[in-house]
Amino acid sequence: MRHPVFAVVLTLGALLRLLTMLGYRPAMYFNDSFDYLHVAIEPYPHPLRPGGYSFLLLALKPLHSFALVTALQHLMGLAMGLMIYAVLRHRFGLPGWGAALAAAPVLLDAYQIQLEHLVLSDTLFAFLVVCAVTLLLWHERPGWKVAAAIGLLAAAAWLTRSVGLPVLVGLCVFMVLRRAGWRALTVMLVTCAIPVTAYMGWFAGVHGKFAMTESDGVFLFARAYKFADCHKIPDLTVDEQQLCVLPGNKLPNSQDGIWDRRSPLKRVVDLRFGPRQNEIAGGFSRKAIMAQPGDYLGVVAGDFFRAFRWDREVFPDLKTYRMYEFEKSATPLPVWRMDNDSTAADEAVRYEAGPAQPRVVEPFAGVMRSYQDHVYVRGTMLGGLLLVGLAGLVPLWRRFGGAAFLPWTLATGLLLTPAATAEFDYRYVLPAVPLASLAAALAFARPLGAAPARRRSRQALPGDDTEDAEDTTVVPDDAVRERPAVASPA
Repeated sequence: MRHPVFAVVLTLGALLRLLTMLGYRPAMYFNDSFDYLHVAIEPYPHPLRPGGYSFLLLALKPLHSFALVTALQHLMGLAMGLMIYAVLRHRFGLPGWGAALAAAPVLLDAYQIQLEHLVLSDTLFAFLVVCAVTLLLWHERPGWKVAAAIGLLAAAAWLTRSVGLPVLVGLCVFMVLRRAGWRALTVMLVTCAIPVTAYMGWFAGVHGKFAMTESDGVFLFARAYKFADCHKIPDLTVDEQQLCVLPGNKLPNSQDGIWDRRSPLKRVVDLRFGPRQNEIAGGFSRKAIMAQPGDYLGVVAGDFFRAFRWDREVFPDLKTYRMYEFEKSATPLPVWRMDNDSTAADEAVRYEAGPAQPRVVEPFAGVMRSYQDHVYVRGTMLGGLLLVGLAGLVPLWRRFGGAAFLPWTLATGLLLTPAATAEFDYRYVLPAVPLASLAAALAFARPLGAAPARRRSRQALPGDDTEDAEDTTVVPDDAVRERPAVASPA
């Protein structure tokens, strides 16, 4: 009752997620889902992607329920909305309707809800990042316990998706700019390094390389494949020359440079995402970028600004595009081989310990299909949120943009990093939405620390036998040092 607008938005978000679980049982799958499942069933450091999400699946495996996995991910989506609302309402003093409006994109976006229903790492990653940002904004000068928690969250995000490394950098930069203290920064870095180093040691023991994955060079080749012209690239080795393709013979999309059977990467005799293939692809790509910086910046800019288009065009192909849609019929489980003993469908059945084939149940599924046709954050809206957040940074430029600096830079970085190192994908856009919403809302908030923290102390006045509470306002030192970003109407 104290938060009526947010209560309505949160309840509606929960009902939409319930309809999704009723309409699409037990879960929805993406191509990558089965790699995560394979690691959860037979744990090993996957050469293509970090194992953080597989660890979550492994922890839930004894319960044999994809419905439980998706339910937990839907709770993560609701929790992100709750954190955005809480930090804006109670830490920065936004009115309830304003904080609820900022939480609405993550709570009500149909594609966000569909992503939560996929067996994929993206929801977990976004949840971990929002948790870390919330903690750091709530505690401007965190103690060692809070700093340790932020470090563990940053490590978990990095172990869930490789793009977690730029997130860690962003957290560190913000702590330095806000003078959080070297002790807190050291504790954060140490607690982050311990699990990451342990995982990389495990990876080295299996693959012979101290790293998180064996795929960074291959994915960078997807970026370079689009523009690389071997006539302009000097000093290519014999192995790297195998990756040359005449401009007129190139496949249409960047990702074809990795996944298509006609990719020049298939000329390198090696295991898929093996060390030799990764080394040759990475060397070729770096030389191409250095030789053609203008072309490289062009394809990066093209993918970055693709995220801000009003309409969701079919990209990169119809099959991939439809995996992000609530469909009328379920796609059969794939039967490609995961190893010598199992197929992708076998892995899903083993995890569920029973039928794992998705089922579409009406009328619930129909409601979500209609909802997805109309209610989602369009790319232009996301761009608008980032512009509003940027406008909020400008008045506080002497203080490096204030609190909004953290979510704004992380949101922009999460959009830019895939465009710079791999390729555009619609699911890479969604983790930036809650951060962009938070940054936009902070443009209308008071600076960090200026929102009063209220506490009630009951003190009886002399000669007064009543127990009326005295509302004591405690204003942190920061409130004295910083001026509000937006002037009061008075």
